[in-house]
Amino acid sequence: MTHINRLKTSLNKAITNCKFESEPQNLYDPINYILQLGGKRIRPLLTLLSYDLYKDNYDGIIDTALAVEVFHNFTLMHDDIMDHAPLRRGKATVHEKWDTNSAILSGDVMLIKAYDLILKSDKKYHSKLLARFNQIAIQVCEGQQMDMNFESRATISRSEYIEMIRLKTAVLIGFSLELGGILADASKEDQKALYNLGENLGIAFQIQDDLLDTFGNPKTFGKKVGGDIAENKKTILWVEAMQSGNKKMIQALKSAYELANESEKIKKVSEIYEQIEAKVTCQELMEIHRVKCLQNIKSIKGVLFGKSKLRQLVDSLFVREQ
Repeated sequence: MTHINRLKTSLNKAITNCKFESEPQNLYDPINYILQLGGKRIRPLLTLLSYDLYKDNYDGIIDTALAVEVFHNFTLMHDDIMDHAPLRRGKATVHEKWDTNSAILSGDVMLIKAYDLILKSDKKYHSKLLARFNQIAIQVCEGQQMDMNFESRATISRSEYIEMIRLKTAVLIGFSLELGGILADASKEDQKALYNLGENLGIAFQIQDDLLDTFGNPKTFGKKVGGDIAENKKTILWVEAMQSGNKKMIQALKSAYELANESEKIKKVSEIYEQIEAKVTCQELMEIHRVKCLQNIKSIKGVLFGKSKLRQLVDSLFVREQ
């Protein structure tokens, strides 16, 4: 078993042991459901890998690492409600399987549980971790609000879009890496480098997710392909198409977004994205941030073994099937 797989096994075991069995069941069952849906557990895995750069006794920080996974799934539960999403990791979303009110309330409990898990750390870290976690949690909400605001905007710049995904997605990945560094007593310089790595990774990952939402394989993507188009989401593909397309193509794109037939709408918008070469432009933008990730890893002072495993995980995230 590889080192990364051992870490994943430890995390999955910890998540299983974290099962909620309290009453009322219809409050806690949705939490168990979304946590057991799987996923790559990227965020807590990054926490363990960053800790591994400096210390090898990661068993003592697994509960704290789970805080970012529980918080992440809380945001997914609420995001799915706002996006009217029917699927999450190939399964029915919580609000579809139960109802919207249950999903809101269960998500609230998950947020509180994330704080409980942070407090599993040594008391000497509590003040810094809680301050940073509060800052990150607020930024995630700011990013989600920006994303919703974009739905009614006629134009969005690339820089605005990158800022939105930095807040909504990347800051939590940055904190996940920084968390491991803090718990391992890494230098302030390394803590900052770890956070920067996470930001670049999160931006690249979200650009890739936007690409997969439109051009991904529905059998492996885990969500409804074309869901962003169906919900009129302004993704990086839309931003680049609106900036680089000529007047005729931009009008065609706007008209396609107004189509009533969902499957026809998804097909037409996807074709226009390819014609304008927005897909290629977005792939190039993703590559810019992937290279920044590698530069960030080089700047970290941790042990070579740990850095190689961190590089291995980062590389694996860019071979998601399209």
